[in-house]
Amino acid sequence: MNIPAIKLLPGRYCNSLTEYSRFATREVFIGDVPMGGNNPIRIQSMTTTDTMDTIGTVEQSIRMINAGCEYVRITAPSIKEAHNLAEIKKQLRQRGYNTPLVADIHFTPNAAEVAARIVEKVRINPGNYADKKKFDQIDYTDLQYQGELERIYQKFAPLVKICKEYGTAMRIGTNHGSLSDRIMSRYGDTPRGMVESAMEFMRMCETLNYYNLVVSMKSSNPQVMVQAYRLLVETMVAEGMSYPLHLGVTEAGDGEDGRIKSALGIGTLLEDGLGDTVRVSLTEEPEAEAPVAIALVERYVERSKAERLKVKGNNTNLLPFTFYLSASKRHTYEANAFIGGHMVPRVVVDLSKANLKDASVLNDAGYIYAPLLDKYNMAEQSVDFVYLGDELPSFTLPANLKQLYNYPAWLKLADKNNCHPVFTLQEYVGDADHSSTLNLVRLKPADLDSDAFGALPFSNSLVFILETDALHGMADQRSFFFKMEELELDVPVIIKRSFTFKTRDLELNTQDLQLQAATDLGALLIDGFGDGIWIDAPTVDTKTITSTAFGILQATRSRISKTEYISCPSCGRTLFDLMVTTQMIRSRTSHLKGLKIGIMGCIVNGPGEMADADYGYVGSGTDKVTLYRGKEAVKKNITSVNALDELIGIIKDDGNWIEPAE
Repeated sequence: MNIPAIKLLPGRYCNSLTEYSRFATREVFIGDVPMGGNNPIRIQSMTTTDTMDTIGTVEQSIRMINAGCEYVRITAPSIKEAHNLAEIKKQLRQRGYNTPLVADIHFTPNAAEVAARIVEKVRINPGNYADKKKFDQIDYTDLQYQGELERIYQKFAPLVKICKEYGTAMRIGTNHGSLSDRIMSRYGDTPRGMVESAMEFMRMCETLNYYNLVVSMKSSNPQVMVQAYRLLVETMVAEGMSYPLHLGVTEAGDGEDGRIKSALGIGTLLEDGLGDTVRVSLTEEPEAEAPVAIALVERYVERSKAERLKVKGNNTNLLPFTFYLSASKRHTYEANAFIGGHMVPRVVVDLSKANLKDASVLNDAGYIYAPLLDKYNMAEQSVDFVYLGDELPSFTLPANLKQLYNYPAWLKLADKNNCHPVFTLQEYVGDADHSSTLNLVRLKPADLDSDAFGALPFSNSLVFILETDALHGMADQRSFFFKMEELELDVPVIIKRSFTFKTRDLELNTQDLQLQAATDLGALLIDGFGDGIWIDAPTVDTKTITSTAFGILQATRSRISKTEYISCPSCGRTLFDLMVTTQMIRSRTSHLKGLKIGIMGCIVNGPGEMADADYGYVGSGTDKVTLYRGKEAVKKNITSVNALDELIGIIKDDGNWIEPAE
């Protein structure tokens, strides 16, 4: 079998970086619900029941379908479960549900071959389908490596032939956490390794004239996930391929963290027109996943009508930005030794419409006022700027909290210490008094081509507040950064986005804010753009806005403010109740700022996906847990009742434990 050399199209992974245009892919037929081509972006999820529990799996599948799932994935860890897919399918059809079923396969080619004769699609993981992961570093010669590919081809070809015979689709699903030793030895733990892991199997399929393929590049780290998908598209195009993309951030977690992390990875790619089906992986009931995926996808139904944005003087697909290779931050100067440069991104919240007569108004911004002591205590998530507009507080603010005022109000301040002006562009270039420390100027991308911008007096006290009212706001703001690079301007930029929601449902507004802000702001942060973020959402409370802002920065790994949990969504392989266990671990470790803890239901992706975590808690048998330090198993098969105490003991032994505040 001839394996072609990799070709590259530098910088090209989507139709456009500055206008919405969906990437055209081959149409793939999955039962009666085709994917790719001109079809809508499809929604799917995965059952968490034991596959041998036929009734439980059928009923859970129905709940998922009623919640909006267009495909239902079910794990088949062995031939026994693969055979039972036929009974599950039969009962679903008898109840009037014709939703295509997908068999999830790890380690067991024989189970895949059984399932491919029953369901409409099989998912195989190239990291463990006829391959192995023991964390061994092997120095392959080219001839030895080719020999390994030939061995895998012999194992894989029978499944491809069955899929061709039965009209079954296949997803080649790479997981960052389960790259094989062979791939790791040659390409390392990299997006390139993830891409090559899938491309090897895709090339094998094409040599067998099988094209009913879907591809995915999942990781618990949204940054790695985005880079891998971008590199995958570039590589596919170079080799004449255009297979549909299944998008997902694996082990995203639950609640706010799970939604923000998922939106950041999935939304960033959807913004660039990539993605043909979406699965949001939450450590919650599977029927909770589809509504989140639907909310993400619905934004793009009308997106094609967005205004077309162009960047003058540049081919935006061939810019000198290696989005898929790194996330190096845009170079800026440090303004007032506080924002820009190597400083972490800053957070701004708007309190201009709040009750500024009571110091407790700052509680939700992370400054907890203690009246008896007449002092503020800073929470882990405390904002850096409060925008007060034209309003003056009747109490003293914390000394380390910077205040922003509209320029006319700032002029009237008797004491300007720690107070900074916010200008319109016209105000700043006019006959204005400037602060000697920090001047913030509100701009929209179109202002870059204005005479007023050309008249700007630049200094190292200048910071831009970048706003947009474009439907495709992320692309509009991205075009601003491209132009700034073209003009060689290193001014720090605070990215501001405004979100309005028509509903009065606070819970729904909160979720929509998390998803939309994570997509729009997170996409720019992933690309290295932005020295601060400002979320404006009048119908959402300040505490939620603050938490969302810090959650986005945490998910982009640009500012760490809390413990991070890498927890899988559960499935039929899971060996304990993941939702209960995750909450139990969170309740005792959530004060360990900056620590990453992996919580995995089984061994499939556990050790690999947790390579990015400091500690891991992995189901290894009935009522058994194995604890990890990074990729190293340090305590094996301990009883679940003692596992959390043992985990905390390891953290203490490493000197990483602090006692929670009372």
